[in-house]
Amino acid sequence: MTFYFSDTVVLLFDFWNVHSPTGMALSVLVILLLSVLYEAIKMGKAVLLRRALLALPRSLSQEALAEPQEGDSGPTWFWFHVAQTLFHVLQVVLGYMVMLAVMSYNAWIFLGAIVGSTLGYFLVYPLLGRG
Repeated sequence: MTFYFSDTVVLLFDFWNVHSPTGMALSVLVILLLSVLYEAIKMGKAVLLRRALLALPRSLSQEALAEPQEGDSGPTWFWFHVAQTLFHVLQVVLGYMVMLAVMSYNAWIFLGAIVGSTLGYFLVYPLLGRG
């Protein structure tokens, strides 16, 4: 298989059947936005990891993990872990969707995924330092 430039392609599902230049432009935009969202979720996971590590108690004994400390509302690190797990599932699903779209071997879709990933990293990376 080789990459090709065309305005006709079937992406991910039978109902996402593109037959026109306008449809291709919209499809490239959707893939671009999915790639940006993928990068945002990836950075969100990193921010949550940092917060989860800061929420861990100083002592990692079973008692310290199970019992809340003074002024503590409970094991908040657990909820950070749940949020990270959900973010991970979303990241994997979006990653596979973008990968499968690129595997259509349509060069426009491939370029949309690359530009979206680049744009997403460029826009979201500076926010990592603020988390």
